[in-house]
Amino acid sequence: MFTPLAAYTMVATDLDGTLLRSDDTVSPRSRAALVRAASAGARHLIVTGRPVPGIRTVLAALGYDGLAVCGQGTQVYDAGAARMLRSVTLDRDLAETALGKIEAEVGQVFAAVDQDGAEGRTLIEPGYRMPHPTLPAQRTERREELWAAPVIKVLVRHPELTDDELAATARGAVGDLASVTMAGPGTVELAPYGVDKGTGITEAAGLLGRDPAGAVAFGDMPNDLPMFRLAGHRVAMAGAHAELRAEADEITSSNEDDGVAVVLERLFA
Repeated sequence: MFTPLAAYTMVATDLDGTLLRSDDTVSPRSRAALVRAASAGARHLIVTGRPVPGIRTVLAALGYDGLAVCGQGTQVYDAGAARMLRSVTLDRDLAETALGKIEAEVGQVFAAVDQDGAEGRTLIEPGYRMPHPTLPAQRTERREELWAAPVIKVLVRHPELTDDELAATARGAVGDLASVTMAGPGTVELAPYGVDKGTGITEAAGLLGRDPAGAVAFGDMPNDLPMFRLAGHRVAMAGAHAELRAEADEITSSNEDDGVAVVLERLFA
């Protein structure tokens, strides 16, 4: 069921698999559609699993100077002021315990971490392969080095299990030590318990003086579900994960085929 057009005061977009094309660019058509929505009074809010350091180049290329929810909701960043407004860390002892509990269930996993802060690094242990080759990462020699500085989340991969299998097992093993989500192919993540894209969009919307229920939200993976459940209109990309498609109000075309623009052009005609 469609929310009345006047209620759309925000456009919340995931990045990977949603607004960004595979080469990390935003198409001219999508840019124009976002400008059209802005001219109608709707604020664009980027809501991504990437940490702040992993989106700076994208934000600069897009000319984006608004707020961005990053790191699965752990960070709220003011792109225009280049200032972190909020950051929630994952207790490193709990993170290490959570990894141990997962490995007790499924055998060895390979891990990476996103460090806290606007200059935080992504560290990957031996055996971990980054799912997105354009994202900067620094390899460590052993797992203990992952905990050298505060972290906002842990990324986990298994050599044999599917992402769905690993995420389901991790949730059962971890319990309330951390929140478990699937953010993309090869990307199962542990974040601080109770923190997700829903808590992030709620905080950012409050700072903007907007209600998340007035948002048109776009996403493609289960980590977008908390954002979807708050939004007034939920749009899944073509090829989105089945869990997200099940809760979407509509399915648009793919990120490569300007799926975000297709919807915005209609809603903000």
